[in-house]
Parts: sequence; structure tokens; C-alpha cells
Amino acid sequence: MSILYSFKNTVFIWVLMFISCGNQAKLSKNLEVSQFPEPEITTNKPIIVAANRTDAYLPLLKGKKIGIVANQTSVVFKKEGGYTHLVDSLLSLQVDIKKVFAPEHGFRGKADAGEAVKDDVDTKTGLPLLSLHGKNRKPPAALLKDLDIIVFDIQDVGVRFYTYIATLQLVMEACAENNIPILVLDRPNPNGHYVDGPGMEAEHTSFLGMTQIPLVYGMTIGEYAKMLNGEEWLEDKNKADLTVIPLENYTHNSAYHLPIRPSPNLPNDKSINLYPSLGLFEGTNINAGRGTEFQFQRYGASFLDSTYYKFSYTPQPNFGSKYPKEEGKLSFGNDISDAAKMSEVSLKWVIDAYTNCPKKDLFFLTNGFTKHAGTKKLQQQIEAGLSESEIKKTWQQDLMDFKKIREKYLSYP
Repeated sequence: MSILYSFKNTVFIWVLMFISCGNQAKLSKNLEVSQFPEPEITTNKPIIVAANRTDAYLPLLKGKKIGIVANQTSVVFKKEGGYTHLVDSLLSLQVDIKKVFAPEHGFRGKADAGEAVKDDVDTKTGLPLLSLHGKNRKPPAALLKDLDIIVFDIQDVGVRFYTYIATLQLVMEACAENNIPILVLDRPNPNGHYVDGPGMEAEHTSFLGMTQIPLVYGMTIGEYAKMLNGEEWLEDKNKADLTVIPLENYTHNSAYHLPIRPSPNLPNDKSINLYPSLGLFEGTNINAGRGTEFQFQRYGASFLDSTYYKFSYTPQPNFGSKYPKEEGKLSFGNDISDAAKMSEVSLKWVIDAYTNCPKKDLFFLTNGFTKHAGTKKLQQQIEAGLSESEIKKTWQQDLMDFKKIREKYLSYP
């Protein structure tokens, strides 16, 4: 499926009509998506991201002081091709943006994984850029007191340890605590076509997983926001005054190409598709392609069995990875850049690497694997020599239970 951004039915004309008519529609408490016209769901029309549905959300922003949670993926696509950043688009429409909050990797998406992001000022707009991946992960009340509403628009990839959903949760908590509405502009989930992986155990929650969901949860970020509210997963069981602007022409089986890297080490569709499986290597001492141009499309280490593996590479510092694991070391492993599209979490590569690691004590990072897996059991199962099928059988009840909960919050077929 080609890039789906041909916006022949552009809605900017309607925006002008709203403005000319002086429409000052206001957010009501806990406004439901059903109060908007239901988007048409088809499989043969371009997907329209919520940021492009200005007819649905611009009236909710007029006359208000706005804070935006955004990064490099927060864009409005042009019908002639290309895109404009949401911040620039809203400023051109006379929306009163006061500040921008930036998640992990920063507003421009260039910081390393886990790297602290500093507060800054956007050179183009002069707006303050306030980090949510430094001293603050939840916006403090002092930074919200002059705002009427928060807009959240970030491209997610549907994996529990990908931290944008943790940022969403903390922003929703801050909004609930400070009585500020939050508007989520929905975007497709490139891994939204399946649900799989070990469930999160409550005692292992962290910024890499704040709720008890599977590793791959099969929801858009808007659907997930509704779940956070509906299941009372916010702190103290608070509920945010949430509005989700839905996508048009999207289903969970829609193929979707991300034209912008959602983070430095997810450069293409292949890496995004393999990320749920190879991302587990982040909790080990094995390099998963960082420091190469094939991030999350290969794995290796200098201490893996060089007689078994025929593929090798040498990680070097590069964009998004200043200090890659095994930096400068010839690493033996596997190239899986030609793997077929995944519709499940695969353990075969982690098991393969562990099996062919002569020094087993070098493999797992202390607590790192547990944080990524969400459970201690997976490491114990791998160390005990269980097969992939044996391990995956132990996930099934949790997956069935989650799917029942998930069903209540799905906006798309």
C-alpha cells in the first residue's frame, strides 16, 4: 500500500466556514468521540490522520490558550504532498499556542534512547519547549496553570515499552489533577493488526510499561487514551476530560507507512515491524543494530559464538546512538532485514542468541530484561530452555483477558 496522504477531500474549507460563522464550540466534560460525525471507514481510500481533520478540532481550540505535546511526527499532510508541522499549522490559523511539551527524543526527535532532554526554545516560533524526558516526566501544575487545554499528537508504534504511551498517561494524569481538558489527535498504529506478548505484572511497572497490557496491544494511541480513562488506570483512579479526534478510512488491518521516523532508531517500516520482537534485546547486552543503518533488523555481540554465526558487523556511533552496545567490536549474529512481515511477537531470535552465547552470565542486563518484558518469568523460561511455543502458551489467558477489555475501547474495525 503506497503512502496514504492524498487529501482530495481536504477540510480546510470547512475550517474557514467555522471561523466565519464565529463558531466557538466548547469542550464539555468527558466529551465522547460519538459526538463527532462518525468517520467513514473504508479500505480503498487514503487514511486521514486526525491532525488533518481540522473541521473537527479547530473550533475546540479557538479563543483558548493551548499547550501541545508534540515531536517531529506531529504533522499535517498537504494534499499536494509533503507536510507542515502541527504547531506551524495551528499558528497560521491564529490558534494561541503558549508552550510545547516534548517527549523522549525531544521535539525534533534527535536525542538518543533514554537520553535526558533539556528545556529549550524553538528557534522557528520562539515557543518554549518543555521536556517531559528530563527532570519532569509529568507536567507540573506550575506549567499548566496558564493553559485552557492540552493537545496531544504523537505517532506511536504500538509497543508497550515504547515510551510515548507512558508520556500520554502522565500528561492525562496531570490534566485530570489540574482540571485541564486534553485533546488527542489520533494516528494509525503500524503494529495495530495484532495483540501478543507477555503481560505486564504490576510489580514490574515502570516508564517502560505503566499499565498491565501485553507487549503489543493492538490499539491506536487514541483508543489507548480511552482505555486509560475507562479502566481508571490514571493515578488515584482519576479521569481526564478527554476528547479523541478519530482517523478516517482506517482499520486495524490497514497497511500504514510512516514517512517520518517516530524515533532515531526506527528508520523504516521493517524496523518498526520487527521492533516488538527485537526490542527485547534492549534488556540484554546484545546489540540490536544500534550504531548501524539497520536498527532492529539485526542482532549480534562480540561474545556470541563466532563459529555458529556467519554474519558479523561492527557497531559505530551514529545518529541516534552515541554509545551503541559493542561499539567498535566485531559482533557475530544474524541479519533479519529480509524477514517476512510479522503478525506476532517472536522469541526465536532472543532464544537463538541466548542458546549460542558461550558466557551466559553476559547475556541479560540486571533488571533490564524484566523491565522490557514486564515479567521475570520470561527470562526464567529462556534460561530453563523452554521452547518458543511452550513460553507463548503461558501468555494466552492474559491475552484473552486483555482482548475483552480492549474491545470496549476500539474505534475502528
